[in-house]
Amino acid sequence: MNLKFGDIQETALITLAIRASETARPNARIRDPKAKEIIDHLGVDVSKFDPFLSHEGVVARTILFREQLKELLKKHPDAVCINLGCGFDDKFSQVDNGKLQWFDVDLPDQIAVRRKVFEDRDRCTMIDGDALDGSWTKNLPKTSMNIIVMEGVLEYFSKDQVKTCLKMLCDNFEHGYLLAELHSPFLEKNSKHHDAVKHTNAKFGWGTKSGKEYEEVEPRMRLVSETSYNEEMKKYTIRGKLFAIIGKNLNNRLAVFKW
Repeated sequence: MNLKFGDIQETALITLAIRASETARPNARIRDPKAKEIIDHLGVDVSKFDPFLSHEGVVARTILFREQLKELLKKHPDAVCINLGCGFDDKFSQVDNGKLQWFDVDLPDQIAVRRKVFEDRDRCTMIDGDALDGSWTKNLPKTSMNIIVMEGVLEYFSKDQVKTCLKMLCDNFEHGYLLAELHSPFLEKNSKHHDAVKHTNAKFGWGTKSGKEYEEVEPRMRLVSETSYNEEMKKYTIRGKLFAIIGKNLNNRLAVFKW
């Protein structure tokens, strides 16, 4: 591994640091050996990217996305799955059913760095692609069902960029599901107060009160379900339960759309 600290975007360090530290715990709720390998290799202090609420939030979203993917794959075992804006995420190993075809997609510079850590695997391929431009989709196999995952991506997009992205998906995939991380209007205005993101130069984009607002910018999509990360976080700690009450409408959500 010839990865350097500067190779990794700061927002990617947040999820890497959290997944690595959770993996190292005796009773880990999620396991991501690759994240731990990367953080151990870098040998730098990333504790500022791993505060309590962000830690619990990343653990919760990892579990929620994994379980939702597994449910969809029970219905569509041969689906083409696309992790769009994949960063260093390795969802394929969490949900592989031996049949699905998986594509990890990100901008060329990010894929170049990802290739320092990951290799293409049987039915799991890395390709360059832009969430705002569908030209890369022409290289994918045609299938009756596509499942697109966008975790930690759309929250940094403006409303216009979200609209462009959703249109691109509907234009290029005849049928599909989108599993998307959404955040609130409060977070849109308060990036500098987020316990982990405040340590980066990133700023949150368009925040919504409901996934129904996505239907308004792309009418071909229908909201199937929406689950607050609070639903998972409150299972584990008193602070998680308290935040579920105090921050009832503030936490991020997993929204599932179908078209």
